Amino acid sequence: MLKARDRKIVFEDGSEVFGRSFGAVEDKVCELVFNTSPVGYQELISDPSYASQAVVATYPLIGNYGIAEDDFESKVPAIGALLVREYNDLPSNFRSVEPLGETMRRFGVAGISEIDTRQLARRIRDFGSCNVLLTSADAPTKDAVEKLKASEIPRDLVARVSRSEATTSFARNHRFHVVAIDCGIKGNIVKSLNARGCSVTLLPWNATPERVLSQSPDGVFISNGPGDPTDVPETIETIRALLGKVPIFGICLGHQIISLAYGAKTYKLKFGHRGANHPVRDLQTGKLEITSQNHSYAVDAKSLENVPLEITCLNLLDETIEGLRCERDRVFSVQFHPEGSPGPNDGSYLFDKFVSLMEGGKTNA
Repeated sequence: MLKARDRKIVFEDGSEVFGRSFGAVEDKVCELVFNTSPVGYQELISDPSYASQAVVATYPLIGNYGIAEDDFESKVPAIGALLVREYNDLPSNFRSVEPLGETMRRFGVAGISEIDTRQLARRIRDFGSCNVLLTSADAPTKDAVEKLKASEIPRDLVARVSRSEATTSFARNHRFHVVAIDCGIKGNIVKSLNARGCSVTLLPWNATPERVLSQSPDGVFISNGPGDPTDVPETIETIRALLGKVPIFGICLGHQIISLAYGAKTYKLKFGHRGANHPVRDLQTGKLEITSQNHSYAVDAKSLENVPLEITCLNLLDETIEGLRCERDRVFSVQFHPEGSPGPNDGSYLFDKFVSLMEGGKTNA
């Protein structure tokens, strides 16, 4: 017997979208965004960069291959909710250990299915990301709108998804020691570094420069993470203090933090970039790369005029900055995700570039 439409999404103007629950059934206020990837929902729900967001999956069928033990990007998903057109609770995949909905229930991730995801994506595209309330279908609209307007998305999201203690992931063929500042790091980033002989010590988001340098790193990495990069001034100050002392590589939020550390500015995009098919041009080679992306903020190009950073990559869809470097300080960053997961691996060579910088540092030591 088909479940009734027992849940709804409420907007501040009082409009509502009704659907059927799966996963956890919880009332939540989330930022509404969309992702265009046709696969990778497990990596999506476990990506810490989605903390407190309700993600509209534009691909129409979600859940059909279940959940695999090895595909999580973090141990505890921080995403607020997943909104889909059709949810499949009977996966067909030899690697599957349980249905998606069961995983979501266990970690408190709300789900709503049987909604017009195309209409929601168009609304976000036209009017921008916004806050919504996920609640019971019979909740009074007036009360729901008042609750939504009285709520705010937290500004301490990085602190929520980062670690509290240092941990180290050792490479079998150890060549370099990387200190990674964990702002919500994805597991495949650590795996990508380990595969290149880099043992990775992960430190909390607010680690001081003294603590970083006490690890005697060959290189420093700043991870992806959720929210506004200006909400983590401690991380920005740490990176500012490390500039020129050790090779530095940043991805996504790490890219924005590096920019702010040099004195540039960031701004919020209308609806962000989230998907596995964003075209990026490398300005040095002219090469076009297809990239995986998940971010709400971008670096302001005008703010780079008096900053020693060079633009290396641009997004071909909207001309936003996708890569920066400072050769003098052995620093570079990208806005996209070269580790993919999910998505293409066109940018995986960037990890090799980081290794080359560390090799150069050892040679010149």
